[in-house]
Amino acid sequence: MAMASRKSLWLAALALAFSAFAGAGHAGGSDQIQAGKPQTDRPLGVVELFTSQGCNSCPPADALFAELAAKEDIVALAYHVDYWDYLGWQDTLSRKENTERQYDYMRAFGSRSVYTPQAVINGRVHVNGASRGEVDGALARLAKTGEGMRVAIKVSRTSDRVMIDAGDAGAGPSDAHVVIVYFDPPQTIKIGQGENSGRKMTYWNAVTGIQTAGMWHGKAQRYELPMSEISKKGGCAVLLQSVGKDGLPGPILGAAFIHKP
Repeated sequence: MAMASRKSLWLAALALAFSAFAGAGHAGGSDQIQAGKPQTDRPLGVVELFTSQGCNSCPPADALFAELAAKEDIVALAYHVDYWDYLGWQDTLSRKENTERQYDYMRAFGSRSVYTPQAVINGRVHVNGASRGEVDGALARLAKTGEGMRVAIKVSRTSDRVMIDAGDAGAGPSDAHVVIVYFDPPQTIKIGQGENSGRKMTYWNAVTGIQTAGMWHGKAQRYELPMSEISKKGGCAVLLQSVGKDGLPGPILGAAFIHKP
């Protein structure tokens, strides 16, 4: 499904109780998040799916996304948008900010409209989110051309804080925002009206909030987040995303999940 463009603003940077320190070493006594669970500091890529419970083209994309969300080497985030609510069903997971993020990507890509299901890969390209071939192909192609996750992101913790260590840039863009994305745990919803009336769908990693928590300037740097910020959320990921002079989102250089203890 598609929809004509409209004005939107890039999400304003939100303040967090979040401090940055130079150096990439782990603090003494810190533990890896979820001991025993593999941590991928350079995942294959980031898949951001823009979807809606009111879009009859979205269930296949939501099913594919559920598979991607289960993979250790992919950071998968689902942004439920609100512009199909008028079709008879208000998406229970939609947020205005999710719609605004999609419109910002639209302008960054020089597109004239948005659509669902749209999958944005690594902040660089967009494809049909229901096409396994297009999604897998984009992930593989970007990794092969050096447009994957080229900056390592390591996450560790102590009893009261989470440490996020971003590595060195190497070649390419060297300025980025440290973006924290919060999302819900999986939930099953029965759709009562609209184009998907009668369907019961399980939705994974539905985004509930986005916060810009700091800046990264190409050098190894540590950022600290209170554990309380993580514990009260369903799930959390960190994206190292470049931003253009126009304030629009650009390539994602690194990413990781921040798992609960």
